Amino acid sequence: MPPSDETLYSPRLRRETASPPGMRLDFVDDQGQARQLLLTEALIVGRADDAGLQLSHPLVSRQHLVIYPEAGRWWLRDLQSSNGTRVADRPVDKLPLDGVITAELGSGGPRIKLSLVREERNEPATPTREEVSRRYLDDDHSGDIGEHTQFIRQAFKDVKRRQRRLYLGLISVVLLLLMAVGGYALFQHEQLVKTTRLANDIFYDMKELELQIANVEAEVDADASAELKAQVAESRRRLVAMRERYDAFVEQVQAARPIPLDSEDKLILHVARIFGETEVDVPHDFAAEVKKYIRKWQASSRLRRAIRRLKENGYGPIIRRELEGQGLPPQFIYLALQETNFQARAVGPPTRYGRAKGMWQFIPATGKRYGLQPGPLQQTGQFDPEDERHDVAKATRAAAKYLKDIYRTDAQASGLLVMASYNWGEGNIIKRLRKMPENPRERNFWKLLRDHKIPKETYDYVFYIVSATVICENPALFGFDFANPLAAG
Repeated sequence: MPPSDETLYSPRLRRETASPPGMRLDFVDDQGQARQLLLTEALIVGRADDAGLQLSHPLVSRQHLVIYPEAGRWWLRDLQSSNGTRVADRPVDKLPLDGVITAELGSGGPRIKLSLVREERNEPATPTREEVSRRYLDDDHSGDIGEHTQFIRQAFKDVKRRQRRLYLGLISVVLLLLMAVGGYALFQHEQLVKTTRLANDIFYDMKELELQIANVEAEVDADASAELKAQVAESRRRLVAMRERYDAFVEQVQAARPIPLDSEDKLILHVARIFGETEVDVPHDFAAEVKKYIRKWQASSRLRRAIRRLKENGYGPIIRRELEGQGLPPQFIYLALQETNFQARAVGPPTRYGRAKGMWQFIPATGKRYGLQPGPLQQTGQFDPEDERHDVAKATRAAAKYLKDIYRTDAQASGLLVMASYNWGEGNIIKRLRKMPENPRERNFWKLLRDHKIPKETYDYVFYIVSATVICENPALFGFDFANPLAAG
């Protein structure tokens, strides 16, 4: 039965015959301070002066709600307030209070939080784990020990003895397994190191053989003896066999990597190989650096426009034919991309060596050395139809010969050094290269960066060409909609 109106609306608290848990009431007073009441009897909340809890707020009625104990539990009842009482954003009339409940006096009005306070019961103390352990398991425990306790102690000793034997056995097995796994991992690591070393050895042997072949071919002409030609052919066969062995070792090394290479990384290493660097010995941050320049190409329309110009003018087959005719990777085509975006009429700025002109940007002196005659407008910034540097076929043939000379003499078959030399010039890169050891192991782009400072323009030049090559080997992988410019057909 609910309390009578006389009792319910009294501002004083009354004692219930039942003894429900206490009720804690949390609220914020009119000054904005957090307050708390502990209720053991009924309490009226409202705006009236005689309310047990007075909340001066326009949404609060004079007698808004009552909280009271009944039949061993607490209840909340709205006193037909003007703006109602809400719990969990729903209006309530009468509600049993369990756990923690927040009541709102009017939508957007003050809130009170009601929490049951359980009384602690005085239960007989149970022995703690430490006390049980001391009594039954500790041999040093003093006091009288009964037969039951002695029996438990002996049983526990037997269990501990069996567990100790089991644990020792398990530990021995685990140690043996760890030793086996560690031994296998060590063996695998040693094999990986050995395979990597063998791959490097074969690679640099290949490079030296390539240089020997290139130097011999530079001296071979149509009247060369059959014996000399046979030696060159035999060297080429050896080179093919060495490449096959090298490829097999590279597959083993890459398969044994703890973290598999993704498609971009594999392609970047493949391009490094094209330009004369071993995939298994590039600097660890090389791929990440190339990807930075790939993102730069992706953020610009320059590459798309240049490849479209290359195809529309039919320059691709011409450039590829001349590069391959000199035994160079056709991917050197992207050197002309970086120089002029494949523009045959390009004219460079004035320098102390004269103006560079044409797709391959020959200065007058270098152009003449490779058979290109400058035109009468060579000192001007204008396109000169009589200047052979603007002739795509002639200039490309000259560029291929020039690249081959750098490739076989100074750059020691390192394509990245060839690029750097072409950009910074013979008086800079090549002069530094000639101070380096004359073998491919010690004369490469990484050693140049380590031992010498090069201009940022040259550094960018190399990485733009390498990254463009990576993209053009598989344009779709990088979101480009053109086909590989060097693909057959």
